[in-house]
Amino acid sequence: MRRIAALLLLLTAAAAFGAENGKTINTPSGTLYYETAGGGSATPLLMINGGPGFDHQYFHFGDGVWNALAKTRTVVFYDQRGTGQSQLNAGQTSKLADLLADIEILRKHLGYERWDVFGHSWGGLLAMAYTARYPERVHKVVICDSAAPKWSDTEFLFAQVFPDINDRYDSFTFLDALGDRTATDAQVREYYQMLFYSPEKRDEFLARASTDSYRPAINAEVSADLARFDLNPELHKFHMPALVITGRFDMNVSPRNAWKIHKAIPGSEFAVFERSGHIPWFEEPARFLPVIETFLAK
Repeated sequence: MRRIAALLLLLTAAAAFGAENGKTINTPSGTLYYETAGGGSATPLLMINGGPGFDHQYFHFGDGVWNALAKTRTVVFYDQRGTGQSQLNAGQTSKLADLLADIEILRKHLGYERWDVFGHSWGGLLAMAYTARYPERVHKVVICDSAAPKWSDTEFLFAQVFPDINDRYDSFTFLDALGDRTATDAQVREYYQMLFYSPEKRDEFLARASTDSYRPAINAEVSADLARFDLNPELHKFHMPALVITGRFDMNVSPRNAWKIHKAIPGSEFAVFERSGHIPWFEEPARFLPVIETFLAK
């Protein structure tokens, strides 16, 4: 499962907020695209999406949750460098340090002293890295169906639970490696099928999702750079409130990853969504909203 082990979320969607109305920031490396929703006096919430190599659009599969949170706070979405509408200048790198610097550029641009940070899938690892690097800037952190603190420790269960779909996925590997976009898209469609607990939610997602936003070069560069890092020794230093979330049936990132993160962060809360796979806010929005809303409101 070479590609799946490197792609912790291959998702893209049309924004349910409506037409994109975001803005771009000029940075030394290119442009950084972001959009905001809502407002209010509560601490702003930064959303860090999965990938690497994908944009933020899949968060809009489940806008009811974010719209509800946006009634009392600003919710910030952005595209990581070189993905979506964030443009990376020629010769610029896309490594962990670069991605952390981009988040700080965005925070300063928006004028926030601190914000809450929500990281999903690969974005959970990025959220942990940002929290470790800039703890004074993180008010609360939510780590949802996240990669392991050490990238190579992340456990995947696709082959054990979906052997038939996994074999179909593997059948496209050779042509995908040769750069055949048709094969890559076919792999992604197979991959999507293994992310869900509910067949109905799976089918709804497949009917709406596309496969065209993946940036292989970004994924490869980020993944290679992550091999240098181990965040496990940093987690016990987290003293801000933390919530660790997993879908009980997440086969993309084994729930044991989430349990280990929870046990490593002092005083963290742990929430399991019993009828969810990798995307619990999409599969169980009615339960997901009060859990995260209550945590952020404390």
